[in-house]
Amino acid sequence: MTKPLIHPNWAKTPDGITDGYSLEMTAKDIASLRDAAPLIPADTPLAVTFLPGEEADARVAATVAVRELGFEPMPHFSARRITSEDHFEDYLQAVVEQADVSRCFIVAGDPPEPQGPYFDTMALIKTGAFERAGIKAIGIGGHPEGHPVMSREQCWDVLEAKVREIEARGMAPLVVTQFGFDPEAFLIWLKELRARGLDVPVRIGIPGPASIKSLLRFAARCGVGASAAVMKKYGVSITNLLGNAGPDKLVDEFAARLGEEHGRVRLHFYPFGGLTKTVEWINDYAAKTAHRG
Repeated sequence: MTKPLIHPNWAKTPDGITDGYSLEMTAKDIASLRDAAPLIPADTPLAVTFLPGEEADARVAATVAVRELGFEPMPHFSARRITSEDHFEDYLQAVVEQADVSRCFIVAGDPPEPQGPYFDTMALIKTGAFERAGIKAIGIGGHPEGHPVMSREQCWDVLEAKVREIEARGMAPLVVTQFGFDPEAFLIWLKELRARGLDVPVRIGIPGPASIKSLLRFAARCGVGASAAVMKKYGVSITNLLGNAGPDKLVDEFAARLGEEHGRVRLHFYPFGGLTKTVEWINDYAAKTAHRG
């Protein structure tokens, strides 16, 4: 059976803002995923991150677990952390053969200098390894709030070049954005994306419910804007770091304002407070908004 390139729900307008969502996990989250699995719809895409200090075998095991639990794995490839061509191709072959992977997500990675032959994600794309392995879709990053080492125009040029290269190689591009707290930045960015003729599916990064300290720590680590004004709109006072915060107001804003001019959009959740807590929040939010409607 031919698998859908991105996700079957892309073919229709979602009934609710959380329909067809995706999640992110690390290689250490297998037990957490098993606990949360009964709460997650079948075929939900799960991205498996490529973090420093993890063994490739652990990432493969996590990818296999995603498939065995009935979800759609999307392993990350961090270009600058890949130490050799063999490292790259062996990992790709392993996830394809053992977890029937058909989509991958590529990032440049944090190191300023590559640990192997790949300086950026375009270098990975141009190897031809993904299409040779039968990969059908490639996810790339989007930065609605800007990039720490590129100008806004450079970000657009790089994004467009990657989209065109992926398409030219017979694969489907997908953009997954960094998480953020300011819906306005995302809505403006989506309109500009479409104005530039990039009709690609987009997954908007949403921070899952977590402690306020954790959210601000991840924001600082990832270069995400978290000014006092932005966090106030999100529902958090950065002068009071006690307690937890969920993305209710942020998702409410997207539900109210996303329209045809923004193109194909779904949500991608970063479970900073844990997979189960994030999925419980998604299900509660969906039930609440269905009742409200």
